[in-house]
Amino acid sequence: MKILQLCRKFPYPLKDGEAIAVSYLAKAYKKLGHELTLLSFNTIKTYFDTQQLPASFDHYTSIHTVYLDNRVKPIAAFFNLFTADSYFITRFINSEFKNKLKEVLIANDFDIVQLEGINLVPYIPIIREFSTAKVVMRSHNVEFEIWERVAATTSFPLKRWYLKYLVQQFKTYEIAQFDNYDFLLAMSQRDLDYFRQLGLSGAAMVAPIGLDMANYNTSPTATMPPNSISFIGSLDWMPNQDGLKWFLDQVWPAVRLAFPSLSFHIAGRNTPDWVFARAGEGVVVHGEVPDATEFIQQHPISIVPLFSGSGMRVKILECMALGRIVLTTPVGLEGIAATHSENILVGTTADEFCDLLSQCIQQPNEMELLGANAKSFITANYDNLLIGEMILIRLAKIIDSP
Repeated sequence: MKILQLCRKFPYPLKDGEAIAVSYLAKAYKKLGHELTLLSFNTIKTYFDTQQLPASFDHYTSIHTVYLDNRVKPIAAFFNLFTADSYFITRFINSEFKNKLKEVLIANDFDIVQLEGINLVPYIPIIREFSTAKVVMRSHNVEFEIWERVAATTSFPLKRWYLKYLVQQFKTYEIAQFDNYDFLLAMSQRDLDYFRQLGLSGAAMVAPIGLDMANYNTSPTATMPPNSISFIGSLDWMPNQDGLKWFLDQVWPAVRLAFPSLSFHIAGRNTPDWVFARAGEGVVVHGEVPDATEFIQQHPISIVPLFSGSGMRVKILECMALGRIVLTTPVGLEGIAATHSENILVGTTADEFCDLLSQCIQQPNEMELLGANAKSFITANYDNLLIGEMILIRLAKIIDSP
């Protein structure tokens, strides 16, 4: 198969869930014998100099990028109020990208064009005009749902009203696109069920994120004293901020009181000032770290306190793949078929988090077994080659269909 992958941001370095999801599936496609081309925006927020790509980033036959300044611009955002268009989408409409897409489509006979996110939908008409390829939407989240949460937790009334208006536009747009896809890949059964409830009737499947397990060699949990816990995640994502603030306010004071020598280490891209301000009293704020895997391995316990969002939490997969003890919420676990007390720990309330962390610290032998089970579980269920093969079997059927 010849596959063109369209991305809303360049999928390197592998420091966020989207980059990991995009890159590891592409690597699986390549290893399974298929030819890939990448056309990606290179946005001002996550700009990467492609001349600095390592030799290991070799899964694309060719790579094309288009620079995009997709920052929120107040004047454009204001005038968007007087249109029916979603500002979340219009920020990604770019004539240079359209021209490059047309050029790439004319020069290649693709079987599949895979869109990595709803922001790339405006380019479907170009694909239909210049290619006979099937259009596959890979939905990383129920996008509008995340912004609903942001709007609901915004305290300034005018801003909250404006965000709710934008979210309703975005929701209407996302639902209206279902018929434009030949196939939809959802990250979790929960997301796919919700899409069906909203009106999706076309071909679709659940295709979770897979990891390249060769990149997750572990150090044994048992060799590490249980005196530190960690959080790592993109801290410009509101669900991560909300969950971290809840943990710092509702859980950490009681845990710190019970275990004065325990430290809590926080890392993440775009760490806001309020997180740095919480340093002290056992809290260490690292900001963005050069190597997420190394950071995770320095701490035997990883927390993922999420109460909103959709899709899958890649950092949970990575922490489990590294044999760490992961403590999360039911929302954090969505899309991951792990089992509480067998290969992961799940709590809902602050008291449950405190009790589970106490067990981790007081029962290191049991936690060693849980960490080993976590790694075995990820190896068996979330290997990128296994998931890539599963997807490609379905895509072959889509190509053969009229």
